[in-house]
Amino acid sequence: MSLKLYVGNLNYRTTEDRLKELFSQYGEVTSVNILQGRGFGFVEMSTEEGAQEAKDKLNGTEFDGRKIIVNDARPKGEKRSGGERRFSSGPQQRRNFRKF
Repeated sequence: MSLKLYVGNLNYRTTEDRLKELFSQYGEVTSVNILQGRGFGFVEMSTEEGAQEAKDKLNGTEFDGRKIIVNDARPKGEKRSGGERRFSSGPQQRRNFRKF
């Protein structure tokens, strides 16, 4: 169980203060970070119990007009499962395209 929670599908006008107020109902919030213009952010709780309760009670609820998603945050750099990346950062293969 993580102390850091991912919060997705946020209204773009949601503030860090409002998000902190929402999660504070379930325990002490140690940090809040909303990525502006991305519709998601992270909330860090002081205890595992508080984080678990917040996740259980808030996931799928409506907040600022949007149904939010609350999950454990994945460590930085951990990739989602399911599917390959469409574009790799490795050497690109040259393809023969006809010119019009």
